[in-house]
Amino acid sequence: MRAVNIITLLLIIIGGLNWLLVGLFQVDLVAAIFGGQEAILSRIVYILVGLSALWQLMPLFRTFNEDEVIAQRH
Repeated sequence: MRAVNIITLLLIIIGGLNWLLVGLFQVDLVAAIFGGQEAILSRIVYILVGLSALWQLMPLFRTFNEDEVIAQRH
């Protein structure tokens, strides 16, 4: 499970950096590397980044629930 979390975090970081480049310089690095936005490899990377974000919602929600329990104990 730890390996999946590390991989998904890396993919989210890649996606975030790609969006930074799009916002600042209008350069989609993923598309540039893999042959355009419609290229199958680009689409796979975009899908993996999106699925990684969904995966990372689970630990986020778990953190919120744990903090509520800890806060109620005090």
